Amino acid sequence: MAEPTSDERAEPHATPGSPASSGAPEPAAPRPRAPLPAAAALTPRLLRGEVAMVLLLSLAAAAVSAVISFVGSITAPESLAEQTASLVGSRAEAERPWLDLARQLAAVVFALAPVALVVHLLHRGAETAGTIGFDLRRPGRDLLGGAALAALIGCGGLVVYLVSWRLGLTVTVAPSALNEHWWTLPVLVLQAVKNGVLEEVIVVGYLMLRLDQLGWSPVRAAVAGSLLRATYHLYQGVGMFFGNLVMGLVFCWFYRRHGRVMPLVVAHSLIDIVAFVGSVYLIGRVDWLPGS
Repeated sequence: MAEPTSDERAEPHATPGSPASSGAPEPAAPRPRAPLPAAAALTPRLLRGEVAMVLLLSLAAAAVSAVISFVGSITAPESLAEQTASLVGSRAEAERPWLDLARQLAAVVFALAPVALVVHLLHRGAETAGTIGFDLRRPGRDLLGGAALAALIGCGGLVVYLVSWRLGLTVTVAPSALNEHWWTLPVLVLQAVKNGVLEEVIVVGYLMLRLDQLGWSPVRAAVAGSLLRATYHLYQGVGMFFGNLVMGLVFCWFYRRHGRVMPLVVAHSLIDIVAFVGSVYLIGRVDWLPGS
């Protein structure tokens, strides 16, 4: 047998289907990924910008809208008590219930986007949602504490509403103006829970944490958060402005004492569930309730 020549010895043996036999170029080696940049330190400037962006995307817009609505109400020829503010209204004609339902559900989901943003921002830093007590670690105590707080604030808020309405300081509030469908009550419950999560997570848990980090005193932070809460309820009138101011101060005190926002979410959700669902069955059937 003849010995292979030097050229033959230098040529690699190609197997069928290999890049050498098919003439296809060899795949390039994957490029190493660049390391992610380190998270920027939360300087006061970054914190102030973050808080401003979160509020502008959530409840600050509602506060501006409420102020504009209030100016429109006090400049109208009718008194405040003669005007009506609907909290949850239909989004389509009664003959198109599925369109209305789709819009209601979409509104609830997208209204909670700022809460998802807040949780994301907390996890990007050294905190988590548990830092503000927005978790399920203590369901029993959170439910009991929230229910007790709801009874206290709910009863007090009803008295403030009735008295201020009699004095002409508050508009007639119609919690639900939904058309009657099989899904009306579930949507009202979802709207109530959405309000509880959105307002308490942002205005109490998140805002108090960030203002603490900015060096604000607990009293100053509580007053600022409570004023924001009162302002985005101003469309309901002067009486409800002060009622929500007191509610905000009580909720901030409770949060400072227990360090958890979940009882506040429970309390706010229960208050709104009773108001929304109760209005369906009570308004128009009892004499002492405005709007009947």
